[in-house]
Amino acid sequence: MAKKLTDLTIENLKPKAKRYEVPDPGARGLRVIVQPSGLKGFAVRYRNATGRARKLTLPAGIGLAAARKLTADALLEVAQGEDPAADKQEARHGARPDDTIERWASTFVERHAKKKTRFNSWRQTVHVFDDIVLPTWKGRLIHDIKRREVRDLLEDLAETKPIMANRAHGVLRKFFNWLCERDDDLTSPVIGVKAPAPERVRERVLNDDELRRLWLAAEAIGGREGACIKLLICTGQRRSEISHLKLREVGNDVLELPAARMKGKQAHIVPLSTQAAAIIADMPKLVPQVPRPDGYVWGESPVGHFHRIKDQLDAHMGDVPHWVVHDIRRSVASGMARIGIAVPVIEKILAHKTGTFRGIVGTYQRHSFLPEMAVAMQKWADHVEQLVTGKAAKVVKLPRR
Repeated sequence: MAKKLTDLTIENLKPKAKRYEVPDPGARGLRVIVQPSGLKGFAVRYRNATGRARKLTLPAGIGLAAARKLTADALLEVAQGEDPAADKQEARHGARPDDTIERWASTFVERHAKKKTRFNSWRQTVHVFDDIVLPTWKGRLIHDIKRREVRDLLEDLAETKPIMANRAHGVLRKFFNWLCERDDDLTSPVIGVKAPAPERVRERVLNDDELRRLWLAAEAIGGREGACIKLLICTGQRRSEISHLKLREVGNDVLELPAARMKGKQAHIVPLSTQAAAIIADMPKLVPQVPRPDGYVWGESPVGHFHRIKDQLDAHMGDVPHWVVHDIRRSVASGMARIGIAVPVIEKILAHKTGTFRGIVGTYQRHSFLPEMAVAMQKWADHVEQLVTGKAAKVVKLPRR
């Protein structure tokens, strides 16, 4: 049986390269903490009423007898259902009983995510909290969450859903940074925790035959879902920009997308080909609606549940390598380049600021490219029509500059 500690044995404990603890056989739960600097202190290890391991750091400068007395007092509180470490932390930080993860997650979504991020982004934030964070941390105080717990949560998720683990890391990082702006005593537990999985840049591009199959599959499923997919193929815009397209955003032969709905937070004008305009014009026939300026092109609500739409498309496309809906946008860009449309025009169509429009060119090039974009969009739509019908495409020459 180990001997009880004495003040002398504690004084003789030597520091090591890493912090270490020495249990006291004379007081259950009491530990002597020896820091690499040589400083020593006391802490009590115990489990609270929920079975969670806790550590209560005792006041600095006390002797062994006082540490044993405080340990006995703390364990008595634990036996009565109290959590002395949590009580101490609340007293230090001024934490309130309602400073829970769920309360502040809801506030973060309403005050930040919904107001300052795009629809798909804040919906993903809600998903991360509802399906990943709260099932594990519900009822916990924001000051109680430790870096180790963040890392464990993300690494466990990464074993089955690595990319979602990275998204959860991003949400938690923004969430705790936002909280730290409001609480001087809070330190983000995400600091020092890296995204758990490597990110791979997607390179999947649907070739002409796959685009043809996709268009025919969209026709087969029909309705507003099929029409939405076809408009994505015709325009190359982002899924959220097309699926949430409103009647007031459809002008004379163009789409006028407001800055609030664009990833780059700048308004964007997209010329419509005759094929794209016809898809929009046919929508009232597919989904009867009372036209109103704030209504959606697709009826009373935006097009959603793309995972189900994708399953339907796959059933009609046959044996095609794995693809996702966002690959349509990359495929349009690649296809446009393949049929001779200039890269600066493609980047303008996609509202990109990369490549040609980075740096000096991006700062000083203010030409709208609208005429070139209009010709390019029609040339692309004609190309897609030729793929689908087998008829010769119209010959459209790009204007000289």
